[in-house]
Amino acid sequence: MKIPPYLTKGDTVGILATARKIDHEPLEPAIALLKSWGLNVVVGKTVGLDNNQLAGADWQRATDFQHMMDNPAIKAIWCAKGGYGTVRMVDRLDFTNFKKHPKWFIGFSDATVLHSHINNMDIATIHAIMAASVAHATDAAKQTLHKALFGDKILYDIAPHEFNKIGKSSGELVGGNLSVLFSIVGSPSEIDYKGKILFIEDLDEYLYHIDRMMINLERNGYFKDVKGIIIGGFTKMRDNDIPWGYNALEILQDITKEYNIPICFNFPAGHIQDNRALVFGKEITMEVTTAGTKITFK
Repeated sequence: MKIPPYLTKGDTVGILATARKIDHEPLEPAIALLKSWGLNVVVGKTVGLDNNQLAGADWQRATDFQHMMDNPAIKAIWCAKGGYGTVRMVDRLDFTNFKKHPKWFIGFSDATVLHSHINNMDIATIHAIMAASVAHATDAAKQTLHKALFGDKILYDIAPHEFNKIGKSSGELVGGNLSVLFSIVGSPSEIDYKGKILFIEDLDEYLYHIDRMMINLERNGYFKDVKGIIIGGFTKMRDNDIPWGYNALEILQDITKEYNIPICFNFPAGHIQDNRALVFGKEITMEVTTAGTKITFK
């Protein structure tokens, strides 16, 4: 796995929109944060564009991303916002130069498409807050993004959860938003999960659909092939008039309980204010005990 060069003071970060539209004002806290870290900022041409829900047409979002990938002065690309739309532009991108000169890609949720697509190229990425999330993010979320970008050691000590499965494992960390992972099954962006540690999170889904997606991944052999599972936030779940009968974590626990691998529930990442950074593509060790979970990035 290639690790892009870590940032140093004076480097430039590009902020752009790959999915839902966003204006410049909500990005001001992120720009201020980057500058406080000694970094320069370039705001992409997609910020401020309006194409119904999207930040411009597919070709415009792809062109903006391509420019930042190919611009040697830009050392990291940070998604402004999630929503939906990244999958509509990913196949327009030419990663030839990016593979030779990788740089950090940062985001979560809809950005999962690009995490998987880039991880397939054996290049690491950073699952972390969006630029638009900075105003409401916890200090820990911002600090762990700084650590990931600047190459500082990342270690997590997570409180125990009743659904955790005890065990210890090491492997490459991959994953992201469950709905997006479900949507790219069978596509060129789908990653090989065998021998890896899988992270998942989600937001605003019907409970029966959480079950549907998990069953789909199970039938595709994801859980029998992974070496561990880290479950982040499953927030603002919805139900039908006739209840599904299980909450989101109960659904996840019921489907994964038969697998003899360590499983950590309630990791602080996802659609929550305390959305801490994870470096996808890096080797981690996860140790789940009755006292909690320790996750160390090698």
